[in-house]
Amino acid sequence: MIRITGLLIALTGIAHFIAPQYFKDLTKVAFPEDTDEWIKRNGAIETAIGTSLAVGRTRLGFLGLGSYVGWLAFNGAKNS
Repeated sequence: MIRITGLLIALTGIAHFIAPQYFKDLTKVAFPEDTDEWIKRNGAIETAIGTSLAVGRTRLGFLGLGSYVGWLAFNGAKNS
């Protein structure tokens, strides 16, 4: 189940590059400035975290996922 979740997170990260328009409104909440650049950065981060979970580096993946979710929540709260 962890590997499937990792794969889905990685695919979501890749989707940031293929169809960035779908992530613009959500990204703008946490990153109102340089939103397009943050879409790419978030895509890269999600791809790396998802890949880490999918290939079995679960401790690193969970640490990255927890940190990333916390960071997004902080920025979203700060900018709303």
